[in-house]
Amino acid sequence: MTPVDALARGERLRPGARVAVVAPSGPVPEERLAAGLDILRGWGLEPVVAPHVLDSHPTLGHLAGADRARARDLTEAWCDPTVSAVLCARGGFGAQRMVDLVDWAAIRAAGPKAFVGYSDVTALHEALAVRAGFAGLHGPMVAAGTFLSDPTTQESLRATLLEPESVRTLAPETARTLVPGHARGVTLGGCASLLAADLGTPHGRPSARGGLLFLEDVGEEPYRLDRILTQLLRSGWLDGVAGIGLGSWEECGPYEEVRAVLADRLGGLGVPVVEEMGFGHSPTARTVPLGVPAVLDADSGTLTLDVPALR
Repeated sequence: MTPVDALARGERLRPGARVAVVAPSGPVPEERLAAGLDILRGWGLEPVVAPHVLDSHPTLGHLAGADRARARDLTEAWCDPTVSAVLCARGGFGAQRMVDLVDWAAIRAAGPKAFVGYSDVTALHEALAVRAGFAGLHGPMVAAGTFLSDPTTQESLRATLLEPESVRTLAPETARTLVPGHARGVTLGGCASLLAADLGTPHGRPSARGGLLFLEDVGEEPYRLDRILTQLLRSGWLDGVAGIGLGSWEECGPYEEVRAVLADRLGGLGVPVVEEMGFGHSPTARTVPLGVPAVLDADSGTLTLDVPALR
């Protein structure tokens, strides 16, 4: 299988840049959206809310409006030449339902832009990588509680968007070695359950071979994490992965039990593994660039990018 390749990066944001906010997944609380938009304005950006961000699906309360409307919002925001970045309002569930309705040909033609989100947005990061060849940012959503409340989370995203050369090394104090060593590759990953759910789909990434894989999840008990990771192993998707960085496992049970599953399922791959790297569904959610060549040092618990996340 072809190794994971570096992807086309969008341009860094400048003061006054217009950034579109879309809701590809779950419904968005209006008051939390307003608070997130104020943070973006405080950075000197001009947020533009897509037409269907505050919609609710007529019968399925876990969705932010109809699938086609959510897909159209993403397509139109990306293809608007006045928009410099596309930020997701929240996760939840729904990206898988609309991902095949996005006009990927139009997005490819529009070129790369900064795209921010995590959790359910993992499905869109994978689609952008495979269908468009574009890099993304595994980072906090505009209406998410962590983004609204945690200064470190906010600063990590702000610096990545506006001063990407200043955050080429991710070195959280919490990081610990699970399996020692160094590895070079291109970053990819996100929510483990979403990556497993992409297996077997028509446009799913065929393999993580040669990549630096970043994994996290929320609300998955240890036996379910075991199932998810075992599925990735049995499918061959993890064959040849270069290294692994692990984030948060909120509401997944006692961490010693989670850690035992991670060590059992990933330790046998024979590649460096770093745990507790401070990204994902945690009280602090640092931004991790995806699609960028980098070095993972499991001994020091650091990720160092070869180039800034944005041009």
